[in-house]
Amino acid sequence: MDKYEKSGIIFNIQKFSIHDGPGIRTVVFFKGCPLHCRWCANPESQLSKMQVLWDQRECQGCQSCIAHCPAQAISMEGQHIVINHDQCEGCLSCVNHCPKAALKSEGKKQSLEEIMKVCLQDRVFYEESGGGITLSGGEAMAQPEFALVLLKACKEEGIHTAIETTGYVDTKLLDMVRPYVDLFLFDIKHWDAQKHIEGTGVSNEQILTNMKYLIANGHEVLPRLPIIPGYNDSIEDAKGFAQRLKEAKANSVQLLPFHQFGEKKYEMLHQTYAYAEVPALHESDVKEFLEVLIQAGIHAFF
Repeated sequence: MDKYEKSGIIFNIQKFSIHDGPGIRTVVFFKGCPLHCRWCANPESQLSKMQVLWDQRECQGCQSCIAHCPAQAISMEGQHIVINHDQCEGCLSCVNHCPKAALKSEGKKQSLEEIMKVCLQDRVFYEESGGGITLSGGEAMAQPEFALVLLKACKEEGIHTAIETTGYVDTKLLDMVRPYVDLFLFDIKHWDAQKHIEGTGVSNEQILTNMKYLIANGHEVLPRLPIIPGYNDSIEDAKGFAQRLKEAKANSVQLLPFHQFGEKKYEMLHQTYAYAEVPALHESDVKEFLEVLIQAGIHAFF
């Protein structure tokens, strides 16, 4: 099979990013994630297939979407349109028949050729800034075969590659892609296994094993730590993270203070958001946390 026949389920391609690796980058967001973080800023990324989101503020209540859904996946609960994502067939008839654009789709099948065409448009910016392509999500490794062919295509074009990963993947899959990855942006959510399960639905054991494995094999790994109020933001948590990082022989970590950028998406997905109305954190709020890591000999930064 020709490599350009490969395709993946992508929900966004963001150009001119400066936060997901060095230089100016294009970030390709993959659908699907094995974690279900209670604070997730991209809840539409968790399901591996296309989803339809409903914006109540735009809806005029005509119920045209219900009438035109061949799979009968849409219903009314009170004043809310509810979409059964398991039942939805992805035909987009509801989206196409909505007179007020209150429905929109997240995620579509895109070929390698389509994605590379977008990414190569900014080659000059990558070259001038030391940037490149970053695979993100969701979890790009939830679609390992497509992640691999996309990474290979980028390396064939001489483009710097990064992958933002939860680390919750089979080590054999990491072995498959790591020859084509210049930088691993490696998220760590909690230092304690049980607390990790409480916040994400999975243990951190495989994640820590993979982080150690990549570092031991000479890969450039940047651990990234989202600081979540009431979950992993205490001084004791900072000490726990410092211990885990030192065990993995990681000498740096990027801190990502909690924000509320994804709150509206939960409403559109008709999902409960555990962190509704929780104030965002700022760098000044976590200075003591930062200092604990620095005093432990770790280069911690925002």
